Amino acid sequence: MKIGILGTGMVGQTLAGRLSELGHDVMVGTRDVSATLANTKPSPYGLPPYGVWQKNHPKVKLGTFAEAAAHGELLLNCTSGLSSLEALKAAGEKNLNGKVLIDVSNPLDFSKGFPPSLTVCNTDSLGEQIQRTFPQVRVVKTLNTTNAMIMANPSLVPGDHNLFLSGNDESAKSTVRTFLTGMGWKEANLIDLGDITTARGTEQLLPLWVRLYAKFQNPMFNFHVVTGALPAGR
Repeated sequence: MKIGILGTGMVGQTLAGRLSELGHDVMVGTRDVSATLANTKPSPYGLPPYGVWQKNHPKVKLGTFAEAAAHGELLLNCTSGLSSLEALKAAGEKNLNGKVLIDVSNPLDFSKGFPPSLTVCNTDSLGEQIQRTFPQVRVVKTLNTTNAMIMANPSLVPGDHNLFLSGNDESAKSTVRTFLTGMGWKEANLIDLGDITTARGTEQLLPLWVRLYAKFQNPMFNFHVVTGALPAGR
């Protein structure tokens, strides 16, 4: 499958590498290709500069946001939540419309340090903002509640653990479920929360996630929902 990934950060690199290994034709999109390749600073998460990473992943193409969006039959928004709408506008509606867009981003604001706050919550979500701004795009919010390495390879966390899906288009969510199981997620562990407004709930998990990360000093964990029967008479 041709896949377009918007964003060259840790999430974009991790998912691009994994999807390329699985045989997909991947193009990563960035605002400025020359600047991205010229950057020599390692990422704050220990990854090499993108140009170094690119040499180690020669099958992954690099283009502008518009080129990556045009390339992909399936698209992933892996940009920072603060810049997602701007990046998607740069990608261009003609390259986005009608396609399934997996929104992995979160509206995190680190301007006042750690822990971050949410730029939107309670009565709205970034997933909803993207869907409103691009009404002909089939937005599915998922993968945003765990670490990038676990997104790409769920077996890194032992046992059962869950991903959540939010979106208005049932066919799009079916496509995304197939995509996720192709990366190793168990069908039984994918929880469809409902329409795109339910993305408010998953985005609001992030304040808890970052505090667990601070507690464990380790990002290799995920959420697991366990259900039980109601007591008799309830």
